[in-house]
Amino acid sequence: MKRIFVLGLCLLTVVFGGATFAQAELTKIADNVYSYVGVKDASPASSFAANAGIVIGRDGVLVVDTLISAKEGERFLADIRKVTDKPIQYVVNTHTHLDHAFGNCVFEKQGATIISHEADRRSLEKNGAATLKNAGNFGLTPEQMAGTEIVYPTVTFDGRLTIDLGGETVELIHFAPSHTEGSVVVYLPAKKLLFAGDILFTDFHPYLADGDIPGWTKTLDDLLAMDLERIVPGHGPLSTKKDLREMKEYLLLFDAKARELAAKSQDADKVAAELKNILPKRSQADWMIAFNLKSRYLKKQ
Repeated sequence: MKRIFVLGLCLLTVVFGGATFAQAELTKIADNVYSYVGVKDASPASSFAANAGIVIGRDGVLVVDTLISAKEGERFLADIRKVTDKPIQYVVNTHTHLDHAFGNCVFEKQGATIISHEADRRSLEKNGAATLKNAGNFGLTPEQMAGTEIVYPTVTFDGRLTIDLGGETVELIHFAPSHTEGSVVVYLPAKKLLFAGDILFTDFHPYLADGDIPGWTKTLDDLLAMDLERIVPGHGPLSTKKDLREMKEYLLLFDAKARELAAKSQDADKVAAELKNILPKRSQADWMIAFNLKSRYLKKQ
C-alpha cells in the first residue's frame, strides 16, 4: 500500500477511533504451519488485519510476511516463540506493501534471509523510505512506528524458488503481475496448502491501486489449477478455491462497472455508492471502494 490513504485515513479515524480489539493469535493450520487468519481488527496499528504465518522444518523456520511495523513484528516474533524456539532462517515477503513487509527489521536481527520477487524489492527501494516517513497518512502514529526501519530483501527471484527446511519443502511462485508486479505465493505441496498474500482478499474489499487486473485474474486461474485444499489469504479467514473464484469475479465486476460508472460521472461519492450496491457484500474495508475508484478510474481532482 505505497500510495497515500487520504480518504482511507479519514474513514479509519471514524471506524476505529477509540475502539479496542483483542490481539490475534497464531492458529495451527496444519502440522508445523501456523498463521494469523480472520483477524477482526483492521485498524492501521494492527496491520490492516494482514495475515502472516510460519512454516517449521527440522532445521528452522520460514516466516511468511512480517506485518506493518517493528512493534507488530515484535508481537509476531513473541507469538512464534510460543510455538517454536527453532532458528528463523527465512522471511518471504509475498509483496512489499507496508502492512506485509515493514516488520522485516525485527527478523533481520534474528539472522533471517529475507526473500521477495525482484520487482517488489525494486518497489520497496523506490517507495519504502517515503512511505515510512509519511506513515501518519496511513493512520499510524510515531509511537506505533517507533523502531521501524526499511529492510530490503537480500535474495530475489523470478519465476520459482524452492526452499528445503528439513522435512518441509516450500515453493515460492510468481505467476504474473497481480496485486503488485512481484506478488508471490508460498506453496506447501505436501500439505496442499497455500499462503496467497494479497492475491486473495476474503471478506475484504481489496486494495487495487497497484494491481494489474488481467495478470491478477490469470494468476487466480493458475491458482485454481493447483492441487490446493486450504489457502491463507492476505486478509481474511482461512479460505478455499471457492474464495479464489469469488475474488476473480469481484475483480472483473469491479473493473467493468467502475469504468462504466466513471464514464458517466466523476463524483467519487456517487460512483462509490452505486458501485457498493453492485459489488458482492464484504464485511471489511468498505472505504476501499472509493479509494480504488480515485486511484484508478476517476480523474484527479
